[in-house]
Amino acid sequence: MARPGKHQETAPQPRLRRAYYDCRYGQLHLHNAIPPGGGFDELTSVICLHDEGETGGVFLPAMQSLGARRSVYAPDLPGTGGTDPAPGVPPVEAAVNMVCDFLDSMRLRTVDVVARGRASAVALKLVAQRGDAVRRVVLVDAPEAPRPDARTRVLAAAEATPQRLVELLAP
Repeated sequence: MARPGKHQETAPQPRLRRAYYDCRYGQLHLHNAIPPGGGFDELTSVICLHDEGETGGVFLPAMQSLGARRSVYAPDLPGTGGTDPAPGVPPVEAAVNMVCDFLDSMRLRTVDVVARGRASAVALKLVAQRGDAVRRVVLVDAPEAPRPDARTRVLAAAEATPQRLVELLAP
């Protein structure tokens, strides 16, 4: 039990930030979590993809947990939040292109992906295009969920707690 007047040790929290990156459609806005150690010796980075009508900010609670030992990036998909739209490009294709541009600009060789709702189509297309760069995929409330396999897990929204995501993306 802690003595009065003394503070208890708490685990260092990740730093939550927002940033803009260039992509083929203009500016990409994202939320990110940086591990307390600054990102050195961290686990595989995570890309979080939001559903329609949301922004990357929907992942902020999960980023607190996931960001303890890895960098977490939650972009606003094209035309949402602070990200520029991609005129004339189908939404799924635009989102995949944007994520690929981001992976390239950050030189991220391997990532885990968490996708909510209709963004699951983006995650699955990303696996099809850049399968070597995607280690694990967690689909939350996917409208057309594939069969789970060694790389892919499918969850209902109620199951997608921050702690459950940490468990599923463990090394």
